[in-house]
Formats: sequence, C-alpha cells, structure tokens
Amino acid sequence: MPRLHTMLAAGAASLALVAGAHAAPDENTIVVGLSADITTLDPAPISSRDNSNIARHIFGTLFTMDGEGQAQPDLANNLEISEDGMAYVYTLNEGLTCHDGEPLTAEDAAYSFNRAADPENAFTGNTPGFVFSSIDFQSAEALDDLRVQINLGAPNPIAFGLIAEVFIHCKDSYEAMTLDEAASNPVGSGAYELVEWRRGSEVVMEAVEGADVGFERIIWRIIPEASTRAAELMAGNVDIITNVAPDQMDVINNSGVAEVTPIQGTRRMYVGFNLSDAMAEQPGGDAIQDPAVRRALQYAINVPAICSQLLNFECERMTGIVNPPNANQDLEPYPYDPEEAERLLDEAGWPRGDDGTRFSIAFQAGQGRYLNDANVVQAIAQMLGDVGLDVDLQIMEWSSVYIPIIRERNAGPLYFIGSGGALWSPLYDMTDLAAVDSGTNYTHWDDPRWFDRWEDIRNAESEEEQREIIDEMLQVFYDDGPWLHLYFQPDFYGVSNRVDWDPRPDEKVYLFNATLADS
Repeated sequence: MPRLHTMLAAGAASLALVAGAHAAPDENTIVVGLSADITTLDPAPISSRDNSNIARHIFGTLFTMDGEGQAQPDLANNLEISEDGMAYVYTLNEGLTCHDGEPLTAEDAAYSFNRAADPENAFTGNTPGFVFSSIDFQSAEALDDLRVQINLGAPNPIAFGLIAEVFIHCKDSYEAMTLDEAASNPVGSGAYELVEWRRGSEVVMEAVEGADVGFERIIWRIIPEASTRAAELMAGNVDIITNVAPDQMDVINNSGVAEVTPIQGTRRMYVGFNLSDAMAEQPGGDAIQDPAVRRALQYAINVPAICSQLLNFECERMTGIVNPPNANQDLEPYPYDPEEAERLLDEAGWPRGDDGTRFSIAFQAGQGRYLNDANVVQAIAQMLGDVGLDVDLQIMEWSSVYIPIIRERNAGPLYFIGSGGALWSPLYDMTDLAAVDSGTNYTHWDDPRWFDRWEDIRNAESEEEQREIIDEMLQVFYDDGPWLHLYFQPDFYGVSNRVDWDPRPDEKVYLFNATLADS
C-alpha cells in the first residue's frame, strides 16, 4: 500500500471560507473563486496559470493569442519580422499610459523583456524559463518611442505566439523597487490596476480610466475547498468558480442559480520522471533512468478509469506532449496492462523481492490546483504499488510548498503536474522541452534524438518536412520519454446565471468581455 504524507504550509488548511461570509457582488463587480493561491504579482517570476490569469488583467502584452489561437493586437498594432527571422519589430499604440501615470513607450517594452532575462535577478518564471529559452531570446531594444525590437538567436516559427505571453511593465517604477517590493506592488500596462492583495484570501482590482471592460471591479477569491467554492457560487457570493469537483456538478446544475460549463482543456496532465543526477541517488531514482523501466510503468496506469471514476468524463489517454489534433497520428495510447508492466519490469532487471517490492520511490504532488488531484495521485500510487513499487506519496500545499520545488526542478523522483498547452501549433506544446536547460524541463531529460532535432525544425524548408521531423520526435517521446502519459484535463467552470462569460479551452480566465447576463 502506498505511504501517504500530506504537507501543508502553516495556516493553509484553514483557508476554506464559509458560505455566506461575503456579501453578494454589486452590478459593477465580478467575483471569481480560484482553487489555488498565487505567489507573486511581479511579471517575471510568475509560473502558474492562476497567477498568470490574475496578472494578465494588470499587464498588457504586445499582441495576444485569442481562444482560437489567432494573434490579436494589444499594446502594439503592427509586427514586422526581419527576413532572417531573428528580429521582431512591434509598433506600439499611441497614447499608452502606465499605471504610475507615466507614458508607456518602447523603452518600457524593451525593459520588460531585458529585466526578465537579467541573470542578476535570477527569475525562473514562465517568461525566462519557457518563453526565452524557447525563442533563444537575446535582447530587446527601443528603436524610437513607439517601436521595440525583440532579437532572437535563431529563427523560430512560433516566436510570435510566445512573445505574446510576456507582460509589459513600466521601467521607472520597477527600477525604483527592490524585487521583494515588486512582488506585491505591480505597476502595469493593462486594463486593471491592483487595489488590494490579501495573501491567501483575495486580490481586488479596478479598471483604469477609459478601459473598455464589462466590469469595473474584479475580486479574485482564494477558496481551496471545492465544496466551499460550490457553496459560495450557489449562495450568490461568487460569479465564477474554477475546478468544479465531479460530485458538485449535479448540485450546481440543479440549483437554479448557476450552471457548470464544461470545456475540453489543453492542459497536459502527466507524472514526470526526474532524471537529474541528484535524483538518481534517491531511492528509485536509479531505476527510472532506464527507458525500459519508464516504458514498463506506462502499462501500470488505468487512465480511462481515472477519468471516468474520479474526473467524471470519458477520455482517451494521451500519447505524448502534444494535444490530439496536432499529435503523431500513428501512435496509439498505451493500454492498461499490469501484467505487461510486470513482465517488462522483470525484463529490465527489477524483479519483485521477497517482500513483493521491486523498488521504493517518492512521488510528490501539489493539492488543490487540478481537478480532484489528491484522489488522482492516490489512485496512481496504488496502481504503481500493484505492479511492485513501494510508493512514498507526498501531497503538498500547492503555492508555497510544491511550486518552489517544481520551479527549482527538484520535484521527484516522480511528480505530478499539468502543463498548459495550445491547439494552434504542435511546436507550442513541444516547447516545454525546447532545450535541456529550459525552465519547464522539470525532468532534466537530455535525449539528443529530441533536443538535436530543434535545429532541423528551424531549417525545414516546408511544412511537410517540418511535420515529418515533429512526428519522429514525438515517436521518441512516446517510446523513451520522461513523462508517464495521463490525460488532457477537462475544465469545469461553475458560472452564475448573473453573468455572461464564455470559457476558453486554454485555461485563460479572461474577464475583459464578461458582462451582466441581462446587459
């Protein structure tokens, strides 16, 4: 039987709020109940989707990707790409203003990129750890007041979409703050500005003057307990909740005041194999260094049963890192076959001992961020135990305990996490592993059959040639890769009848166009 440890930050277990403790929002306010706390409002260190969703309302971006995967203007209105594909020149809108009242110019935009890349700041968030490592970011420079140039080290066919994730902030204010001050005092460029952040409780923001938005005020409430989120929604104290638990869906739908809005998400849920040298010294860390062991464990997990019994939806197991429309269509999901898992583990040199155990291994996970995550990881641990692993399951508080070790790439040897994806390009999904030292390569995987092929993708002369390379890479990932493949998480939002809001498939909870239902 798996050993279970639950590690919470001090006070984390007491964050659940009692329904009725808050007044119903007025007509100018929309309230969102989130399942996980945030850690910072400094743009560069942000590394989680909930954190990014809140920050995106405070910070603008040069362009933005809409729910259909199309690039749309935001702070900039034009993009020109050099012939060699290594210089992206954006033209800003005229008359932009920072939240500190200063004009927002190309110098602020260039500063936003260069600050995130500055090694002295040691940022490890999405911008430096994912975007910059993926596009081989070199520098940014202001060409004049309205034109900013982003310089890459090599051409990248999806750089425009990645650059669209960088939050633009305001140079003068940030140069006057320490990093600690910047974490709590955002000076942004977006439609809303921060009014109050009560850690572990709520973030309050109000629209800047002249912003074209549906609600003047947004309150993001941190409500870790799923049943409490549902109760607050049905009491009318919250307008939207994320991560509706499967056992709450019928209750909400029958309430007459709210409905569950389901959408197939793009987030890739997986168990990672941390293959670092340090992890190889931990119990079980040596076993998973062998691709044959990693392949054997694929057969141990009954993913369709997890989906139907714990998540309340029918799923087909993922074949790898890329969302289904863009995946290698020749690959079939690994079937649930514990006998095959046992045979392959024997063959790999890890037979059961006299006590029935093949090897011991720690399995770490956060709690409250993903749909029914605690029960999911317990089921996975049990299935691994059924084929002979002695699993030490460690369930941790998400934001203050688990995220720091994920960000430092020290989770494991086994760890559970979801990585946000997209439908507009297979390369976006694959870019989590754009380089061995990418901030999102939490596995430390270094197979040259994957990493050496990025150069081939850059040099491909046609989409057909590029697709052939992609499929070859995905075959390697399927056969020997660093993920134990699970599922693409569905997203279940509880939405009050009071508001009109449509969710996106990419987990981006954007409220700019949300309105009262009768408006």
